[in-house]
Amino acid sequence: MPDDVFRWVIAIAVVLACVAFLVQAAIAIAIYRVAKRTQEKVVPMVDRAEPILDTARQILIENRPRITEISTEAVEMAKTARKQAAQISELLDDATGRARVRIAQIDEKVEGTVEQVEQVGDAVKSAVLKPVREVNAVLAGVKAAVVTYAQGGRRPSVDHATQDEEMFI
Repeated sequence: MPDDVFRWVIAIAVVLACVAFLVQAAIAIAIYRVAKRTQEKVVPMVDRAEPILDTARQILIENRPRITEISTEAVEMAKTARKQAAQISELLDDATGRARVRIAQIDEKVEGTVEQVEQVGDAVKSAVLKPVREVNAVLAGVKAAVVTYAQGGRRPSVDHATQDEEMFI
């Protein structure tokens, strides 16, 4: 690289550094002015807040024993609530176990009752159907006797006998 180009590059770099320095200085001045205005607005607000903070401090100091008492009572109440919750949990677990046992017993009793009802139903069914079958058999015999008597003791023809036999085949 020739010396003239090198000098121009260095000169441009120095000019850029100066411009950057001036920009930084301008930004610093702007920040200083903003900080100054903010301070002018905030300081009066802080001055007005000091009596409020002093009052709050006095209230806190005056009520510190009461606050401590309330905190202690709250801790005791929380401990009592935990104990009672544990007792209720144990009671519910016990009740759940007992309910399961009772439900199992009831289920067994219901199953036994259903079986007995089925057995009684079968017994009633056979007790009712047996006489009905006997009556049907007697009626069938009477019917056959009446049909035979109505035909006058004649035997049916061969055609009729063949049709009856075909129905059973």
